Amino acid sequence: MKTEIIINVASHESRIAILEDGKLVEILVEMAEQERMVGDIYKGAVAAVLPGMQAAFVDVGQEKAAFLHVSDMPGSPGSMVELDSEALEDTAYQTNSRGQPIVPIENLLKKGQEILVQIKKEPISTKGARVTAVPSLAGRFMVLVPDGDKVGVSRKITNWGEKRRLRDLGRNLKPNGFGLIIRTEAEGQGDRELGRDLKELINTWKRIQKQGNKNTAPLLIHKEMGMTSSLIRDLFTDDVSRLVIDSKREYKQILVYLKGVSPNLRKAVEYYRDKRPIFDAFGVEQEIEKTSERRAWLKGGGYLVIDHTEALVAIDVNSGRNVGKSNQEETVLKTNLEAAKEVARQIRLRDMGGIIVIDFIDMMDPRNRKKVENEIRQAIRPDRSRIRYSEISEFGLMEMTRQRVRPSLLFTYSEPCPTCNGTGRVVSRETVIARIERWLKRSRAAAMERRLTVQVHPEIGEYLLENRKERLKRIRRSTRVWLNVEADPDLEADVYRIFSRKRNVDVTNEVKS
Repeated sequence: MKTEIIINVASHESRIAILEDGKLVEILVEMAEQERMVGDIYKGAVAAVLPGMQAAFVDVGQEKAAFLHVSDMPGSPGSMVELDSEALEDTAYQTNSRGQPIVPIENLLKKGQEILVQIKKEPISTKGARVTAVPSLAGRFMVLVPDGDKVGVSRKITNWGEKRRLRDLGRNLKPNGFGLIIRTEAEGQGDRELGRDLKELINTWKRIQKQGNKNTAPLLIHKEMGMTSSLIRDLFTDDVSRLVIDSKREYKQILVYLKGVSPNLRKAVEYYRDKRPIFDAFGVEQEIEKTSERRAWLKGGGYLVIDHTEALVAIDVNSGRNVGKSNQEETVLKTNLEAAKEVARQIRLRDMGGIIVIDFIDMMDPRNRKKVENEIRQAIRPDRSRIRYSEISEFGLMEMTRQRVRPSLLFTYSEPCPTCNGTGRVVSRETVIARIERWLKRSRAAAMERRLTVQVHPEIGEYLLENRKERLKRIRRSTRVWLNVEADPDLEADVYRIFSRKRNVDVTNEVKS
């Protein structure tokens, strides 16, 4: 598979496109006013401890307090660092099925306590950031875990001999009081390269500790690399055929960074000099525009319908124009197999997270459901986010969860509609007219004057005056009010204003509609 990285740098935003065999599979966006927060380390103050949720809220200086769950505390079963025996003395705790201690959050934190936390999930919608009290620092070849003691090796390194060599190397290099996770990029590297990486990480951690000790919360004490720099560190490997960037300044910075860590990769970096916008030249801009559309077409004529809700993302597979040439089951299988690949691509491209439910076209043969499951399993393998999925049910549904780190692309590029408040639907013209008619009947009951003017959106006004004003005449007859209609383009489609012609005032609020 041929992988290319295309980077567009502008004054207001930076965008990174990842192409696989010429097809856009991932787009990363960082706006100047909305810098990424994942990886940032703060000195925070505990704002509240919630025993009922086994969580705490931590003030890190953001608009909303960050959420810290007990599983993200040192020593908890879900964390990367275990509590030592002394920390458990005189502490009441339970154990899980593996015999690991579960220490209640109220025994670990108190309101007002200052604590070092790292952002693991950015604020999304109405929720604040999620943080961990087990910070880690990522380098080119390894991840440093302060206060840990274990050495782990990336699961993507499948050669057991190499895995053993790197684990032994990590144990030899690891200073006391630190844990290490050897990254995939460390494969084939020696103690010199890993040692240099480790030294930089330890120096960074010492600076963080120094900043934390001399300042009070809330305070940002360590900013993670920018999007472009972190991508070069994490993704730019020998598997990438080329990296093309249109910023000369960033191009030079990348070359300087690679000179110290992977000099052999410098030849794969290109500076884009053409006057034509770089994303237009690589066909990326057009694909990005499609990500805001609700419908995604398949080559065979079928299509996906993608809907975001508060709880989950629903993806519906439709056969569309693909009517097939043989029996129905084969046609359905062919469409579902094609959809499985596109679903995996769209999930990654739009950066969907949380719960995802895919409604495939019903298949009668269980063997065909298995084929579609295998297809989607293969298609999601390149995804860097953690994904879990179920089997396809008898109703054709597959449930999936994908690690959510930041808002999806839809929420990066758009905001809720002020008219429909994000529902995607507005009140129909008939409903607006019915509301006006009810208002007029209430006004008559309240003994208001009978000569009124209604101001409405032009589309509603046009609808009222169609067919020789038939709808308006019916309203006049039923309400016994002489009503005139005026169009106001500044009004929303479901809003109306009613004026007294006698008093020349807005009387809309004098009668409850």
